[in-house]
Amino acid sequence: MASGFFVLLDDIATLMNDVATMGKIAGKKTAGILGDDLAVNAEKSSGFVSEREVPVLWAITKGSFMNKLIILPIAFLLSYFLPQSIVIILIIGGLYLSYEAVEKVLEYIFPHHHKENQLSKKELSREEVLAVEKEKIKSAILTDFILSVEIIIIALGAVVGEAIFVQVIVVTIIAIVATIGVYGIVAMIVRMDDVGYHMIVQGQRNSQPARKKVGTLMVRSMPMVIKAIGIIGTVALVLVSGGIFMHNIQFIHDILHSWPSLLAEVVTGIVVGFLVLAIVQLVKFIIKKIRN
Repeated sequence: MASGFFVLLDDIATLMNDVATMGKIAGKKTAGILGDDLAVNAEKSSGFVSEREVPVLWAITKGSFMNKLIILPIAFLLSYFLPQSIVIILIIGGLYLSYEAVEKVLEYIFPHHHKENQLSKKELSREEVLAVEKEKIKSAILTDFILSVEIIIIALGAVVGEAIFVQVIVVTIIAIVATIGVYGIVAMIVRMDDVGYHMIVQGQRNSQPARKKVGTLMVRSMPMVIKAIGIIGTVALVLVSGGIFMHNIQFIHDILHSWPSLLAEVVTGIVVGFLVLAIVQLVKFIIKKIRN
């Protein structure tokens, strides 16, 4: 009886060791996409009235957890019954990531002039403000759903050869940590200007110039922080997508296996991204011609 108990403990210890090991691997695989997730959510969660930022962010966070509850069971079922589909979904996700990265690079080089939001030119009633807020929350949750699929599939792809129990534990932990980590950092970013403004006021009131300077720096640096995160996220998208193609498409691996891995992933991600972008633009052009 005692020996059976210790065997059980040994099995549990082995399982936890496997979970820890695969968790590190899956964490590294998904770290790249989290930069983009962070940048996108920081952008979508900012721009609200100060007192509404935290409630809005909480609503988006709850939506993100609901997204994970929908995606995780489907992903585990596919991994168990159709494990080969994970690689296919992974490659499709890589195509989307490379396309998104190239679009962002082109946006940096050739910025588009977006139409000014007409709503900002007039005073809105409370009902109108809440309606706009609700639409923004829906948009943020939809974007989170797409990014969540990418994160979960990439994490699942890293552990697809392991026992299903290990897969469930590792990917679930990655999904939960990603949500808490991303939205925790987003909360700090979107509140950074308010904290800075409070420090400016306190510095002026109490004759503390150092405090006022720090507050001013926080307020002025918020847009730059979001932009920097966006740039880091774009680089991460290129690397993540390039790594997906390098490790899952044999002929690409055979062509570039002698290159330094970082260079091979960057080149692969950018080339595939431009190819996907060209195909998307061609399809749009054809659809437009047909409609006309």
